[in-house]
Amino acid sequence: MCGIVGYIGKRDVAPLLLEGLQRLEYRGYDSAGLAVSGKSGALKTVKAKGRVRELEAKLPKRFTGTTGIAHTRWATHGAPNDENAHPHLDADGQVAIVHNGIIDNAGELRAKLTADGVEFASETDSEVLAHLIGRSQAETLEEKVRQALRLVDGTYGIAVLHADFPDRIVVARNGSPVVLGIGEHEMFVSSDVAALVSHTRQVVTLDDGEMATLKADDYRTYTTEGSRTSASPTTVEWEAESYDMGGHDTYMHKEISEQADAVDRVLRGRIDDRFSTVHLGGLNLDAREARGVRRVKILGCGSAYHAGQIGAQMIEELARIPADAEPASEFRYRNAVVDPDTLYIAVSQSGETYDTLAAVQELKRKGARVLGVVNVVGSAIARETDGGVYVHAGPEVCVVSTKCFTNTAVAFALLALHLGRIRDLSVADGKRIIAGLRKLPEQIAEILGDEEQIAKLAAEYANAKSMMFVGRVRGYPVAREASLKLKEVSYVHAEAYPASELKHGPLALIEPDVPTVAIVPDDELLEKNRATLEEIKARSGRILAVAHQEQEKADHTIVVPRNEVELDPILMGIPLQLLAYHSALALGRDIDKPRNLAKSVTVE
Repeated sequence: MCGIVGYIGKRDVAPLLLEGLQRLEYRGYDSAGLAVSGKSGALKTVKAKGRVRELEAKLPKRFTGTTGIAHTRWATHGAPNDENAHPHLDADGQVAIVHNGIIDNAGELRAKLTADGVEFASETDSEVLAHLIGRSQAETLEEKVRQALRLVDGTYGIAVLHADFPDRIVVARNGSPVVLGIGEHEMFVSSDVAALVSHTRQVVTLDDGEMATLKADDYRTYTTEGSRTSASPTTVEWEAESYDMGGHDTYMHKEISEQADAVDRVLRGRIDDRFSTVHLGGLNLDAREARGVRRVKILGCGSAYHAGQIGAQMIEELARIPADAEPASEFRYRNAVVDPDTLYIAVSQSGETYDTLAAVQELKRKGARVLGVVNVVGSAIARETDGGVYVHAGPEVCVVSTKCFTNTAVAFALLALHLGRIRDLSVADGKRIIAGLRKLPEQIAEILGDEEQIAKLAAEYANAKSMMFVGRVRGYPVAREASLKLKEVSYVHAEAYPASELKHGPLALIEPDVPTVAIVPDDELLEKNRATLEEIKARSGRILAVAHQEQEKADHTIVVPRNEVELDPILMGIPLQLLAYHSALALGRDIDKPRNLAKSVTVE
């Protein structure tokens, strides 16, 4: 979850590292630090609990050097404080490392090092690596790092400085992203392209089990066993301006407001009017193979899982293939039966979510066909899967997902239409869905135009001690995602249930101080949903409905435009993103950086 940035070249490194950390702060923000190598090779470090601004304030005025590494942390081992902040040094202060991931056998290694007289300065698992590298008797920094990595079990993305080798940075990856940035007589490294794009758009993404040595004028990649690898740079499609706030007060607000354009991007060039279907060239799944699919299993975590639930519903309705979604974190641990006739789909905004990536790797080991639905081109899941769909949402900096969630749901609509037209979906239904897809950007803009009204409602409901979210069938994943959004960004407790389950227990919680947000589309279940509203009102519950028309039993209704019933869930989630945003604003929350959370979850 943490952020790494490093630089080697001719420029003063500290300002570059601070800039990179600020762009990566959404990956972790409980402490930060940097290490710089001067001309003599001596290492200087500064670390601070809190945000990058605290680190910047603590930095001495004269803190120069042309090589350095830095880190912004999301705590796993040890409390957020100066001592546990990265970089970590070895006993002699000759080695500095920054580390993302978790060393599973850190306790065992720490005990052995302590028995040998090593004194630890932190509670972290990461410090073990610094001492292992520092104690190695190998002649090169590359071999010192390689020897240390042979002793550890777990995940890592690391960058290493050594006072005896001031002309290089050595990096390595296993389960946690590492990206090299290729410049003119300078090199960069980061855990995310966000820290690189203002300096270079030429990048190399390391694979698991791969290392690299960066010098000012060149780089080389190789395996942890020492074999050379060939890694050619690719061009990042996003520009530095994509990571700016663009006049908005928060990234979350900016990204909510970008959704009409983002949905237009995911549709662009993919609709095939001639055959009433879509082009998804990256699937690598021909018509015969698609017709052989007997079941679809979608795997994701958090918002990606909820988008997968919407996708499963669409696939069942349009393609008539049994489909369901499951948290990837559960799937990878339960020794699931892997069926050769099942198509597996891994969903991840970053393409680096560790639980989802581990599930993909297990499925591939068992011979399954796995597709990816991801936002980041060239990410680990994109590379590991057999094919897939990029959602083209653009960079999403706020910790909570908004535009990427929406674009992922639209990408599933495209996939469902594609599979449906290969199978039994009629031309007429294909045309109907295409017409609905084309209306989405304009309808999203219409919903966003009602932001002032939604903000007033948010202020009215923000002080609730808890909230219930309910929906049936297509509406239930919308309720789950809306509940998650409210919890993530406002810290208001919320629960989501299928509307039909409310009377099987949760109805006991209903009272005036526990309002209910009800998803009430004009579909075949409208009267069933209205009956649920009656049940809530009979128990003095307040109701905020999200519906296609005013609901008589609701205290307030957010009216959204109609689309095709299969696509309505995409639109009904938009106002609930704004509800969560304005609730958090009314409560004075740190909207882009909610407590205890980070954007890209690359640890177990």
